[in-house]
Amino acid sequence: MRDQEAWLCFEDESGRSLRPPKARTWSHRGRSPQVEVSGKGSGRISLAALVCVRLGRRTRLIHRMLVHHSGHRKEKKGFRERDFATLLDATRRQLGGKIVLVWDNSTQHKDAQMRELLARWKVWLTVFRLPAYAPELNPAEGVWANLRNTLGNLAACTTDELAALVRTRLKKMQY
Repeated sequence: MRDQEAWLCFEDESGRSLRPPKARTWSHRGRSPQVEVSGKGSGRISLAALVCVRLGRRTRLIHRMLVHHSGHRKEKKGFRERDFATLLDATRRQLGGKIVLVWDNSTQHKDAQMRELLARWKVWLTVFRLPAYAPELNPAEGVWANLRNTLGNLAACTTDELAALVRTRLKKMQY
């Protein structure tokens, strides 16, 4: 990587639903805090992020979000090859130069369409795959852990509200 003067980018995906994550909170002694959550609505968001590092440069966090509203059958349920291609192309344009991509063995990362795309981009893109389950090797997993912690005591009412909260938290992490 140092010889190529390339960016080392770790990619991972995550998702959030309207059901808030469990978190610790406080209350007066003897009064258990209660947060009412309807549990209705199947709205959710899908996230993909790249943590990019390069010697002598500041670390970058580049992310994309897909919002899935409840009741829309034609909406995608997660990131597909075209979405990953858009994310990688935007990353290349933003960072400039070569990229060494490290990602997991997700089905979308290994299928024929993605292999064909990666082969066309091999001039500026080198890909390495992580072992089957190795969250400790991927710094992007830390982004999701941090995001989960910051959303711990918040209960969004709509999918758009959840998306706005997540965007705000990821923007803070970028800076």
